[in-house]
Amino acid sequence: MPGKVYIVGAGPGDPELITIKGLNAIKKADVILYDRLIPKKLLEYAKANCELIYVGKERGKHTYTQEKINNLLLEKAKENKIVVRLKGGDPYIFGRGEEECRFLKHKGIDCEVIPGISSLIAAPIFSGIPLTNRELSSSFAVVTGQEALNKKEKKVKIAKIASCVDTLVIFMGVKNFSKIIKELKNAVDDSTPMAIIMNASTDKQKTIITSLSEANKIIKKLSPPAIIIIGKVIKLRNELWHLD
Repeated sequence: MPGKVYIVGAGPGDPELITIKGLNAIKKADVILYDRLIPKKLLEYAKANCELIYVGKERGKHTYTQEKINNLLLEKAKENKIVVRLKGGDPYIFGRGEEECRFLKHKGIDCEVIPGISSLIAAPIFSGIPLTNRELSSSFAVVTGQEALNKKEKKVKIAKIASCVDTLVIFMGVKNFSKIIKELKNAVDDSTPMAIIMNASTDKQKTIITSLSEANKIIKKLSPPAIIIIGKVIKLRNELWHLD
């Protein structure tokens, strides 16, 4: 009889932010397939004989393709093993967890998904930026800064979205930063505050505060992983707790 796969969100970087349920899955796993941005300390909770397999991806360098990861999960589950697919943040927020779950379910494998704290939530909080505020932000939107290359029709219209919400959050925007700024200038006032939060919730966290008009001056200071936030709520940062 096949084993079971747990797709687990490890959280944004601080190992203490994983859920109890996620940690329990790690402790009983026979195999863990883990990503680049998961807190490595979490692997210390694995059993002594647990098989650890790194399947991380970074720009221009993929240890495993998504297809190979899917098939590896299937292979290990068919060996009657408890398999944990450990992913940074939350599995279903730009994490491809839904692709892996669909694949496994179609193959008849028992699969359970355990949510994790996304950097969508954690990065702003650790940087002292509330996404909503009664006076400054009644709405926010979340988009990716780079859509899949094989996507037939690009759907993310950053300028149009930014014009309809108070706060905009952009994932994976470092690579196309200049392009994003150019698009935003068609919809948002030049004086609008912007925050770029790198390595959120870790001891390497760094937040750069600028404005849309000055944003291109800080491009060389940026590096992934990073979350970009645009909106007036950034002005509250100096009045709130923040990590860096």
